[in-house]
Amino acid sequence: MATPHIGADKGQIADVVIMPGDPLRAKMIAEEWMDSAELVSSVRAAYAYTCVYRGRRITVMASGMGMPSMGIYSHELYNEYGVEAIIRCGSSGTFVPSLNVGDVIYARDAWTDSNFAQVQCGEENHLLQASQLLNVKLTQSAWQNGIEVIPTRVYTSDLFYKAPGSTSDQLAIKNGCTCIEMESFALFHNAKMAGKQAACLMTISDSFVTGEAMTAEERQDSFGDMIIVAMGAAAMV
Repeated sequence: MATPHIGADKGQIADVVIMPGDPLRAKMIAEEWMDSAELVSSVRAAYAYTCVYRGRRITVMASGMGMPSMGIYSHELYNEYGVEAIIRCGSSGTFVPSLNVGDVIYARDAWTDSNFAQVQCGEENHLLQASQLLNVKLTQSAWQNGIEVIPTRVYTSDLFYKAPGSTSDQLAIKNGCTCIEMESFALFHNAKMAGKQAACLMTISDSFVTGEAMTAEERQDSFGDMIIVAMGAAAMV
């Protein structure tokens, strides 16, 4: 039952999925942190592995970068493969001094200035909540592992590179956002449309306050606390 973008057969995808953006991070999580990792899709190198963690069958799949990519994969997972819950597991840049590089955060909700939902179905709302149930699971997993996770509002942007003088980040701050990323709003929207669950767990990789930033290699390899929390939450679903 392959789709245009996922090569797995029916039954090869678990009903709960952890979605990092980077395919190499998906590979690392599956092969180094879980048991019985089986590569079930490699279409466009968006690797998907179905694994076992604490006796729970879980799929780890790359979402790629940005709302269009997340929108495609999460839509197909929810609507074609019967996935019930997706936990995004990625990186974010912060606007505020209270968040530091390396902090682990989860999204209470995601605000965007994108027209993603409006174009998709006429939805005018630019603020969408994460699944409260999944956020409770993330909090429980963090507590069990002695890891601090910080709830916040995230800004989901269409753009990584912006022209000098762009005021979008200032608008996001005015709307209560503390950090920026590029996928969560699309995930939350698709979950809402499908009647499914979605959450976003991230590590702060850049600070626009201090200028500190992780390298690409650090982003790929040093998100251990976030991975532990995500796997623990997924195993509870």
